[in-house]
Order: sequence, then structure tokens, then C-alpha cells
Amino acid sequence: MNDKQKEQVKTVLYNILSLIVVAVLWTLFSAWQQSPFFPPPADIWKAFVGLATQGDIEGISLARHIWASLIRIFAGFAAACALGIPLGLAMGLWPRMYNRTRAVLEPIRFIPPIAWIPMAIVLLVGFSRYAFLIWLGAFFPIFITTLLSVTRVNPVHVNVAKVFGASRSYIIRKIVIPSVLPDIATGMRVGLGIAWMCIVAAEMIGGEMIGVGRLILKYAELIRMGEIIVGMLVIGIIGFLMNEIFIVVEKRVFRWRSEVSID
Repeated sequence: MNDKQKEQVKTVLYNILSLIVVAVLWTLFSAWQQSPFFPPPADIWKAFVGLATQGDIEGISLARHIWASLIRIFAGFAAACALGIPLGLAMGLWPRMYNRTRAVLEPIRFIPPIAWIPMAIVLLVGFSRYAFLIWLGAFFPIFITTLLSVTRVNPVHVNVAKVFGASRSYIIRKIVIPSVLPDIATGMRVGLGIAWMCIVAAEMIGGEMIGVGRLILKYAELIRMGEIIVGMLVIGIIGFLMNEIFIVVEKRVFRWRSEVSID
């Protein structure tokens, strides 16, 4: 076993130890509080098993809630990538486009997605409500990261290509886009995290009674903290796994640029 593998094993062990420490502290604090609003891990596990095997108060299984949320996340996130990446590239390559529209773009960037809920309720129906709010959360991290990454392309590479008579389209295809891809991937990771943060707000306004965010809201009305925490943990764990998959793919695709991810 080489040094890198040993370090990976240590990292896994330390993460497991961290989870154990948190579970022990949670158990001790719950025992000290003696409050139904801060259930111990054992009660949370019992709530998870109940949701997974019997479903919620309406008989909808936890797996169905997760699947519904995943579909909405992927739809909103895909729309954010489809618009944010090309628009960021275009405005990075032609800065005047951004400078002449920033008075519109920048104020919208600072409006939280939850503030758009009344408008989404009035103007949108069904699945489009979910996708719109998740898109709002994911779009700007992807767009801004793409925009800024274009401005950081090494000018030496561009100038060398110009000296050898490379056309603008060649420079964009062979130098600019390969150079900014790692930064775009980082922006996508940030956008994906914010998309998951928006899922509760998105599902709060939906007409369907399904989705992890909707599950949390159902049990919030009943003040059943075990099931609420299960929903929160499900969002956190799925988001963590998706981020880890992103990191693995990023390391393989951008192996030539090892500094993209911290080892």
C-alpha cells in the first residue's frame, strides 16, 4: 500500500470516527435535554425505518419522495447549466455584453429564490414551479463562475496562438474552453448544492404531496421531529453523495490539472 492509499484509508477512518463522535454527542445532548423536539439517533433511525417500509402519513414511501425530488433537482440543474454555461462564456468573451446588462443581471442575482415563490404560484403550474425555483438557485453560481473563468485564461497561451496565426474561433475552441472547464465544473458543484437547498422552498408551493421537501413540511405541521430530521438527513446525504461523484469524475476528466480538487 503506497502513501496515497494509506492517506485515503486514514481519511475514511477519520470521517467514520467523526460520524461516531457526532452520534455520541447527539445522544448525550438528547438525554440531557429530555425533549421530544430533540430526538436521539435511535428514534431518528426508527422514524427512517418506518418511512422506508410503511411510508408517510399518506402511505407514500420514502423512496418515492426521494425519486420525485431527484427528478426536480436534475431538471432545474440541467436548465441552469444549459443557460448559465453558454451565457457565461459569451459574456466572458464579449465583456461589453455583460457590462451593458449587469444592471439587470446583478440585482436579480441577489434576490433569494424563496422571494420568487408568490410569482411562481401565480404564473407557473405543476412541474415548472419546482424547476423554476431550483433553476434560480443553481443558475447564478454556474453563470458567474463561467464568466469569471474566461477572464482568467492565461494570456500567454492566447498570444502564442495569435502569433502563429490562429483564428478567434480556434482560440476559443482549443484554448479558452479547455482552460475554463475545470472552473465551470466547480461552479456546477456549487450550483448543485444550492439547488438542493432550494428543494424545500420549491416543493412547498407545488400541488403534489410528494418530494423530500414536502415530506419535511408534512411532519413539520405535526411537529414530529424524528421524521423531519430524517428528511433533512436524506437531503444532506444525497447531496453529499452527488458531490463526491462529481469530485471523482472531475479528477478523472481533469487529471491534467490536479489542483482542481484537493487531495
